[in-house]
Amino acid sequence: MLTPGRRLRNYFLTGLVVAGPLAITAYITWWFINLVDGWVKPLLPAVYRPDGFLPFDVPGFGLVVAVLGLTLLGFLTANLVGRSMLEIGEGMLGRMPVVRGLYKGTKQIFQTVFSESGSSFRTVGLVEFPSKGMWSLVFLSTPPGEGVAHHLPGDAAEYVSVFLPCTPNPTTGFFFYLPRREVIELTISVDEGAKLIMSAGLIQPEARQAQMADLAQRARAVREAEPA
Repeated sequence: MLTPGRRLRNYFLTGLVVAGPLAITAYITWWFINLVDGWVKPLLPAVYRPDGFLPFDVPGFGLVVAVLGLTLLGFLTANLVGRSMLEIGEGMLGRMPVVRGLYKGTKQIFQTVFSESGSSFRTVGLVEFPSKGMWSLVFLSTPPGEGVAHHLPGDAAEYVSVFLPCTPNPTTGFFFYLPRREVIELTISVDEGAKLIMSAGLIQPEARQAQMADLAQRARAVREAEPA
């Protein structure tokens, strides 16, 4: 039977589990809104700012303006005139030695992450790393490009790009090319894989723990059956 002290401790931990994520989410959201407001509001004439004719500040006004502005920019760029102006601007940037590389690299990243036609991570897999018998979670990307494919041994079509993120920060890790046969693709989503990595295995994909263990066991059996 639980003592009153243990009951109070359990109540406190339960409240912490409920309130902690809400507080952190609210803090990050508020910080992001204020950050965008600080960027956008100084660019607007004072007559158009709500705090110019209201006795109080309106949080999020800069964020709304930013969203509407980006949407309008996307609409204008989608037509012929907008595309022509964009090509002229990119041509000017392409003549600048330092800015050219920075712009192209940043544009590729944004196209990959945000564009509907982009090829961001969509598959999670297991690879035998860093040594035999040890399995690491990876995110699968696109096949190697022509500049790399010619230098890979064997058939380049059999290779896949994989990113092995680090725990607890999945934005850092190792990127390498690996034969597709050495990668075991999982049915979990990229979000579930990211949670698994960031929590160091504490947050397991729902109802899929047994499946991952079975896949790892099958992979070990395949490796052991391969001739030395």
